[in-house]
Amino acid sequence: QVHLAESGGGLVQAGGSLRLSCAASLPAFTSRGAGWFRQALGKEREFVASLTSSGVATNYADSVKGRFTISRDNARNTMYLQMNSLKPEDTATYYCASRSGWEARTEPGEYDYWGQGTQVTVSS
Repeated sequence: QVHLAESGGGLVQAGGSLRLSCAASLPAFTSRGAGWFRQALGKEREFVASLTSSGVATNYADSVKGRFTISRDNARNTMYLQMNSLKPEDTATYYCASRSGWEARTEPGEYDYWGQGTQVTVSS
């Protein structure tokens, strides 16, 4: 059973934008913290952004701060990642994740449900 499903990835030129979506079928998704992580080829999975269950508080990796915006629509059980001013180094598979607590955490180990990922490729 797929609990989290990402969409919106693709190929974009440097400086362009993409919006990723994460549709959740998890019970009580709206009471769970959530986040986005990414993994480039040959590298470890890294934190991108996270937000609390209400979406009021957010965290961002320094590398994306000011360019990416995380948000959620709890009425639609969906989380988003708006990515602007994309750079080639943003190229990776992007994963959404959900955790049992309401807080916005930055470590992958704090999350217990993961999507299958969506590829983002930024050309120079």
